[in-house]
Amino acid sequence: MKKIISFLLLFAFGLSGCEKDDICDADTPTTPRLVISFYDITNASIKKNVKNLKVIGKDQDRGIVFNKTGIGDAMYITSANTISIPLRTDADTTTYTFIYDSGNPNSPEFNTDVLEFKYTRQNIYVSRACGVKTIFNLEAFIRIIPDADTPWMKQINIKKTNIEYENETHVEVFF
Repeated sequence: MKKIISFLLLFAFGLSGCEKDDICDADTPTTPRLVISFYDITNASIKKNVKNLKVIGKDQDRGIVFNKTGIGDAMYITSANTISIPLRTDADTTTYTFIYDSGNPNSPEFNTDVLEFKYTRQNIYVSRACGVKTIFNLEAFIRIIPDADTPWMKQINIKKTNIEYENETHVEVFF
């Protein structure tokens, strides 16, 4: 009987030493990306796919990966009507170059637009396992137009200034 009680006590103490694993659930919201949707300039209610779009951050050699299974330069190019791009969590501005039809250097539609996004940041504690996420308040953007270049983005609107989730459009671009 003493052996059984000793075993149960030892087992109970063993279980009390267990702690919950610190694993961040994949469904836990983390720092959101800026969601940009593209629309037809002639009919503002219709989303329009951007042909061979490549987005490169300031002072970066490579573009943002849109196609993880793509090989070579194809992984940085998309032809979607909505993209999500990260904002810097260590600065209040992020600058991106948007290259339209980047896969065809001879195309007459080849064009480059540069946008600088200005925002404020707020760090929010998520959990011990996930750490901290940053939410943004988009204040403005500045379009930087290179000399002798016509912007392919005809109109840009900030639709939602509070960037807390990725399931909504924050910026609308008409071209």
